[in-house]
Amino acid sequence: MATAQRIALFGGTFDPVHDGHLHLAALAQAALCLDQVRFIPCQISPHKTGSRPASAEDRLEMLRRATAPLPWACVDDLEIRQTTGPSYSYATAETMARRFPTARLFWIMGGDQWESLVRWKNPTRLAACVEFIVLARGAPPQAREGYRLHPVMGEHPASSSAIRAAIAAGRNPAAWLSPEVAEWIQERGLYQIPSS
Repeated sequence: MATAQRIALFGGTFDPVHDGHLHLAALAQAALCLDQVRFIPCQISPHKTGSRPASAEDRLEMLRRATAPLPWACVDDLEIRQTTGPSYSYATAETMARRFPTARLFWIMGGDQWESLVRWKNPTRLAACVEFIVLARGAPPQAREGYRLHPVMGEHPASSSAIRAAIAAGRNPAAWLSPEVAEWIQERGLYQIPSS
């Protein structure tokens, strides 16, 4: 009998995707022998409803460029195809469970997200669909009844908000970006403060 495909879902704004995202995805992929990591950029994060990210098209293109060399990575526009409103993780996981009914599904998140997970919308419905890969720095994440947890120790200093701030200030954050993503940001003039 064939073993179930192991697919991890990695959601986020990815505004922009940076080397930290790729590093943590690679740690998860190696630790859990994942067949695939699906990067799923959100339309609007329910945790960041007051801000507007770069366009969906730009974020998808940056993700495609960043993940192109990784045979286990793919970009999924499921949440981007939503025309309005925030993207909820439980709904994404339930859609993926229907799409891949025989797969073993995982959800990649950071330790801070693990701590706040119980305050997410319908967290038990999310937990019913996926096993959680929690990338933590320092103390390992604490187990929670009803939630299947796989701690993976790892961190990276890159930060999307710091990258956006550096670009707006005229600095070059290329050390945290793949050359193809940095090139796209420059070509498109992303994250620069509009001249008045």
